[in-house]
Amino acid sequence: MATLIFILSALALLQFFISYCRSLIAACIRQPLSAEVRDVTGIPSTAAGEDFARVIQLLDLCPERPEERGRIRAINLYFRLLNVISSTVARIVPSLKAWTEMERGQCTYFAAVTLDRRIAFSRDMLAQQLDG
Repeated sequence: MATLIFILSALALLQFFISYCRSLIAACIRQPLSAEVRDVTGIPSTAAGEDFARVIQLLDLCPERPEERGRIRAINLYFRLLNVISSTVARIVPSLKAWTEMERGQCTYFAAVTLDRRIAFSRDMLAQQLDG
């Protein structure tokens, strides 16, 4: 009985985690990327899951904003979960493969939007230091 309760609790937690990550992605998916971020990342209007690691590396080079720390970690974990699904269950169910690829691309786009915000934040900080 305890095992059943644990499994159901873990599944409920997973469901809430996925909903949280999808809401983070939905909040930024309509934001356009600046031309310089598109040039730096090589992402055109749509992002691919293969670009995620490169965008995360670029994110690590920029000063991070405290409010973004947990969000990036959540999306990173969600991306890893999608990779596991893509390499296991999605091989059996073709429609799930297309969904995971779309979600992986949206994770990449989220990371690119976050990179855009960090660059703007860094510019603002530099401008304040030069003015002050």
